[in-house]
Amino acid sequence: MKKKILPLRSEVPIQETWNLENVFKTIDDWENAKEEVLSNIPKLEFFKGKLEKGPEILANFFDQYEKTIRKALLVYIYGSLESSVDTTNQEALARSGQGQGVFVRLNAATSFIDPELMGIGFDILREWIKKDERLGNLEHYIDDLERQAEHVRSGEVEQVLALAGEPLNDFFRAYNAIANADLQFEDAVSEDSSTLEVGQSSIGPLITHKDRKVRQTSFDHYAQGYLAYKNTFASIQIGGLHRDVFNARTRRYPSSLEASLGQNNIPKEVFHALIDTFKKNLPTWHRYWRIRREALGYEQLFVHDIKAPLTDQAPIIPFEQAINWICEGMSPLGDDYVETLRKGALEDRWIDRARNRGKRQGAFSSGVYDTNPFVMMSYSDDVFSLSTLAHELGHSMHSYYARKSQPFIYSHYSLFVAEVASNFNQAMVRDHLINTQKDPVFQLALIEEAMSNFHRYFFIMPTLARWELEVHERAEAGKPLTADIMTELCADYFAEGYGDEVSFDRQTTGITWAQFQHMYMNFYVYQYATGISAAHALANSIKDDGQKAVDRYLQFLSAGGSVYPLDALKTAGVDMTSSQPVDEAFAVMAGYVDRLEQLFQEGKIN
Repeated sequence: MKKKILPLRSEVPIQETWNLENVFKTIDDWENAKEEVLSNIPKLEFFKGKLEKGPEILANFFDQYEKTIRKALLVYIYGSLESSVDTTNQEALARSGQGQGVFVRLNAATSFIDPELMGIGFDILREWIKKDERLGNLEHYIDDLERQAEHVRSGEVEQVLALAGEPLNDFFRAYNAIANADLQFEDAVSEDSSTLEVGQSSIGPLITHKDRKVRQTSFDHYAQGYLAYKNTFASIQIGGLHRDVFNARTRRYPSSLEASLGQNNIPKEVFHALIDTFKKNLPTWHRYWRIRREALGYEQLFVHDIKAPLTDQAPIIPFEQAINWICEGMSPLGDDYVETLRKGALEDRWIDRARNRGKRQGAFSSGVYDTNPFVMMSYSDDVFSLSTLAHELGHSMHSYYARKSQPFIYSHYSLFVAEVASNFNQAMVRDHLINTQKDPVFQLALIEEAMSNFHRYFFIMPTLARWELEVHERAEAGKPLTADIMTELCADYFAEGYGDEVSFDRQTTGITWAQFQHMYMNFYVYQYATGISAAHALANSIKDDGQKAVDRYLQFLSAGGSVYPLDALKTAGVDMTSSQPVDEAFAVMAGYVDRLEQLFQEGKIN
């Protein structure tokens, strides 16, 4: 049988790729921009020790600083995007590294900002921002600096910390290099003995394949690829943990968790309440596993069966159809939202959807203040890809509205709210399709997709968050950490989640910790669960309150970083200091489990 392989990047149709010429038309333009940033760094260093001289000097500095950092972001994002779609492209990888290096130099050269502002005094700064309109945007920045004053070090220490940014980020780069460029996987094998290439851009469709042997071999071979280099991955991961501990201690935080939460003014109780609520609701997952096993007619449900299709009539959804349905689902948000999304996706090439060899794992939305959003994914003409596309476009539209509405200093929203808009889009589009696509086969596909999405954000991510907390606490206490210890810990947490309903191999399941680059982002993954909770609460409010809720939601999208994330969500109508949104999201998930059970009992799953 002929082996199905992934095409090279050079073989991909241009319409399936994003348009990086919107950032720089040529490599020479990128080089010129890089040199411009480097030439501006001494001009910024000239202000060191002079910010206290008055509001005019301070305003002049921030004018030059914003101009330079915006150009530096363009230099950085170009190389980052270029290399993410082809990790074998050495020139692109070099530009990505150079872009990050330029950013580190800029940060080091301007590390005096916060210590000098603190030296001026917050009351004086508040007087100054009234005297020069160019400083008018700094009010929230000054308030936040005062809140975090105990964690800002001297100018000399801040410069060292900024310079340390590049080597401390080498763990993330090393992970990406081995996981996305060097790691090789054994082919998946079908029942008819044909082979399918396992790669980062193909693993998704393979583990949802109708052929059980394809699912089994792709899952096993993907995990075994990581297990073959478990000691290398462990060394990189431990380095990342030590980086987090170093940053927390130098910033005078009690723990890595509190360092992560403190940046966004999130109390640690929010994290622990999420974990407690997740553990309380594990029986809903156990019930789902049981219903899925019965619907599939299996004696045992294995991990590789969790996304097994419950029908062999899964709908085929071409990219253009997906965009149309996403636009229909988001129509309550108004014409401006929908037409911006449609034009970006279909005309302006925001989306790189190709499946090619060397493309990095997963999906993301990126971009900076002076670019359009950029979405990377591997589109597969199925309901799962439609949902991923809706998710990433939610990020993109969040960025679009924040950048459109806020000055540069507040154009970047926090990680805590980042997963709200993305999951909101999924919830809205899914609800629209459930109400309009009444064919039982399509309904079943939608329920499967919903449960797959909840599985990622309400099972995998909270489980990894529990693991992440334990390994950070072990690193902070100086306890031993090895590949085997981390894998066994991870397997223990998954065992609790699977209960007696899912059979699994401790090694291939336990290595899950190595399969997510999110583990290098210091307590990012729990925010998927808080995000999906807030998202469903917001989607429900639009059904209940109509235009008033729409207006509140668009205000939330437009807030960017101008307010603290919990306050932004409260403005939209969600209180994440309470466990209620998480409980309500589990209730939504339980409703999908009920629907699935009903379809099974009615004989509509075959």
